[in-house]
Amino acid sequence: MQSDKRQTIVDAVIESRSSIRAFTAQEVPKDEIMQILRVASRAPSGTNCQPWKVYVLRGKNRADLVDKICRVHDQIYADSLIGAKYLEEYDYYPRKWFEPYLARRRQNGYALYALLGIEKGDKARMHAQHQRNFRFFDAPIGMIFTIDRNLGHGSLVDCGMFLQNLMLAAKSRGIDTCPQAAWNHFGRIILPHVGAGPNEMLLCGMAIGYANGNAPENSLLTPRVPPESFTTFLD
Repeated sequence: MQSDKRQTIVDAVIESRSSIRAFTAQEVPKDEIMQILRVASRAPSGTNCQPWKVYVLRGKNRADLVDKICRVHDQIYADSLIGAKYLEEYDYYPRKWFEPYLARRRQNGYALYALLGIEKGDKARMHAQHQRNFRFFDAPIGMIFTIDRNLGHGSLVDCGMFLQNLMLAAKSRGIDTCPQAAWNHFGRIILPHVGAGPNEMLLCGMAIGYANGNAPENSLLTPRVPPESFTTFLD
């Protein structure tokens, strides 16, 4: 019975987690963040190398990074050629989308924009919404994750498990998150800002705080394909 109860609790935390795109200004105590990171660090990693590194941005430091990136993001919107100066160090997404992933991506984008009342072709509002990433969706805490660029691709898998642990540990405490690959193009600005070493590569960012329950975008519940569609049993 006790085992069933634990299973139910774990399942509920996993199924209730979602990417939050609007936060309140309520602060998250430093000791709570450290507890979450301590739990997350139990993630498995190949030969226990624990390849993740975390920078927690708050207050003025967070605000300064937001200002820097938003300024450049606006410049790129005005002149797309400037974007060539800001390239991600590894391909998070495919160079060219294909099915079934293209349809899933479009469905996600259409659903979000529908909730926000952003019509197709409204470039100004699309730009503004995309820039919400670089404001950490107003979350009081932003996290930047790095990895040593000399490690192999397997360490990216390790970091993924660490990130999931972090998000679930936060959710179990009533704290919400949004993992963000949007930051990846701006490593040349972000890495010096956080004081990263010469071998560190930007992995992703994350907003963390308390969800704004009145924001329509937070009602988005992205669908999942059933396990029968991606699972093969070999007896």
